[in-house]
Amino acid sequence: MTKDITYRRIYEESSPKDGRRVLVDRVWPRGMRKEDAHLDEWLRDVAPSTELRRWYGHEPSRFVEFRRRYLTELREPVRRQAVDHLRDVANHDKLTLLTATHDVDHSQAAVLAEWLTGAGRSKA
Repeated sequence: MTKDITYRRIYEESSPKDGRRVLVDRVWPRGMRKEDAHLDEWLRDVAPSTELRRWYGHEPSRFVEFRRRYLTELREPVRRQAVDHLRDVANHDKLTLLTATHDVDHSQAAVLAEWLTGAGRSKA
């Protein structure tokens, strides 16, 4: 069974079709009130390290290397536990990974969604 995992910006309108909504950013999104986020969970432990996030700076030209480094970080024990939790959620419900990033296709949410569905594991 293919897992139903999507990703999008947290600032977009929530929908019942989202399933479980999980924020995967390390820091809270600017200007977003917690009651307006309609989150089921904020999973900071799955986010890239502060060092990696700062290095990347959301520069698309660095995305390939960011992806490689982030996948390496996802193997660390604390992040591995968070990934396993997301995988369990996805086995029982539709999962929407949320991020504040403008370019969601070049974000940790995109990398994570790909990896959780198994599409990115061979590239890791």
